[in-house]
Amino acid sequence: MTQRKRSPIREAPLPSAGQSLRDRRNRIWDDRVETPLFVAAAAIAIAALEWLRVFFPLPPQPWPLTALALGAIVFLGWRLKSAVPVIRRLKRGEKGERAVGQELERLREKGYEVFHDVPAPGFNIDHVLVGPAGLICIETKTWSKPVETNAKIAFDGETITVLPSGWRPGRDPVRQARALADWLHDLIRKSAGRDMHVRPVVLLPGWWVEQGKGATREVWVLEPKALGAFLLRDAQRLSVEEIKLASFHLTQYVRATLREED
Repeated sequence: MTQRKRSPIREAPLPSAGQSLRDRRNRIWDDRVETPLFVAAAAIAIAALEWLRVFFPLPPQPWPLTALALGAIVFLGWRLKSAVPVIRRLKRGEKGERAVGQELERLREKGYEVFHDVPAPGFNIDHVLVGPAGLICIETKTWSKPVETNAKIAFDGETITVLPSGWRPGRDPVRQARALADWLHDLIRKSAGRDMHVRPVVLLPGWWVEQGKGATREVWVLEPKALGAFLLRDAQRLSVEEIKLASFHLTQYVRATLREED
């Protein structure tokens, strides 16, 4: 029997910047554009068939149109079967990133600059912090949790394991976070001309993370609420001037990249 799952996010995150406008834009497209467009296309097709009958008198042909309709229904079902799980996964991921974003915003009062969805060639970094502890490169993973069991994460410094099932992710988030941090380190070094420390972090909203031996050395794997305490215990690596320098160059890079995409 397939194990039931529940979302790890218990409370809905607050709206992000521009969220209401984004939701309104999506609703307008869905309600005012997409549906009328489909209706118009169907009406044009029916009108075209009727005009063909005017110029080429033909008896009614219900079977070809019925076959076409059945084919369209099958195609629609096939597309929905593949699209619905993806939409649900994306919705869960967006909810997790918004929840993490809200936790990170609280760190501004601790001297951290916060960046979300930093674009990069072929990928993006979910969140970046620039502050006293250096640059923090964050990969967010919003994994569903089993309903029946009290599941938790075990991290030994290299491997993430879900307990008690023993499941391990196919795409290693730790390796992914390291790769993102290496890219960010090279970007700042080339742009700002400084070799600044970048720490890779994996945040798992809604999960209890059990830290094993060596778990806090290079890569941090944490529940978002624990990040602030880890940053306070870490060494101060950047001065106020270096924080401003790194933030400036990262801001310039993001804006330039977004302009190119437009």
